[in-house]
Amino acid sequence: MQDSHVGNWTRGSTVSVETLESLRELNHRFLDLTCTHSVAWRSAHGMALPPDLSGRVAALSSVQKKAIADCPYALFDLRFCDDSHWRLRLQATAQWSVSDAPVIDAQTLEFVRVALFFAWHVAATAHLAARFLLGMNEMTVAAFRGVTIDCLPALAATESVHLAARWSDCPAYWAALTGAACRPNAATLRRVQLSGLQLAAALQLP
Repeated sequence: MQDSHVGNWTRGSTVSVETLESLRELNHRFLDLTCTHSVAWRSAHGMALPPDLSGRVAALSSVQKKAIADCPYALFDLRFCDDSHWRLRLQATAQWSVSDAPVIDAQTLEFVRVALFFAWHVAATAHLAARFLLGMNEMTVAAFRGVTIDCLPALAATESVHLAARWSDCPAYWAALTGAACRPNAATLRRVQLSGLQLAAALQLP
């Protein structure tokens, strides 16, 4: 049985409950990933937040991280808004190999592999939703729709270095998100999560 909270996000939306549930699980895994690696790793990958906010995420309980993860958008990013990057990578997938990739730990590689499969699936089946769920623009969605599943493993190996927290340059959002998770009022957390939709929409404006 799907959580009713997830169902509430789908009201008036074309995004399925199953897609949002998968996204919530990815968000939770990403939050866990940011807590299980060193500051040096996060710095090298450019992924995380300022040290104080990374510490706040690490201090959250599993229940609190699960609550934060229950957003109708990704909390992680793989340069999905950079259409020139993905156009190049997806048009030339045959030219890349695992040997071209930097050394990445197994947990990160596995997460990026699953995240790219999710991105490919959403782009192929709900391309309008991909713009808000993942921050893709229309050209990036089209590029993902133009490839097959066989190219994804090699892409995971080369793209893992780009894994980042979404809106990592907006510490006010992350501070509000982690702060709200520590309070007993679920409505406060919901309001902060909805503010993320405003951030996503603003990036889609011309």
